[in-house]
Amino acid sequence: MSEDLDPEVVELASKIFELARQGDAEALAAYVDAGVPANLTNDRGDSLVMLAAYHGHAEAVAALLARGADADRANDRGQTPLAGAVFKGEDAVIKALLAGGVDPSAGTPSAVDTARMFGKAELLALFGAN
Repeated sequence: MSEDLDPEVVELASKIFELARQGDAEALAAYVDAGVPANLTNDRGDSLVMLAAYHGHAEAVAALLARGADADRANDRGQTPLAGAVFKGEDAVIKALLAGGVDPSAGTPSAVDTARMFGKAELLALFGAN
């Protein structure tokens, strides 16, 4: 993060990213409802949705999506929350993201590519891919 940012702001952002990693849906919802951007990203471009998804927290993902978070927002490496959830085998997160309107073909590699890579035929069918 930039040196010119207020240390209290940096500390708060760090706390919110940790809430996403821990899956504290209620606290995340309260912060976003109070004005924290739903698409807040860290220094690697990981959004709150990405962190919650990668750590297997479907309820937190759903809470963020319900508050306008972008389900397809890729990080600085081109990875999307859905591809991360496929990689980690987080079925409940995959369902929450699909319910939030995610695009399985977004990102590099996409969730479709990731499912193919790991031979997950059931996910390919779910994504409408071959």
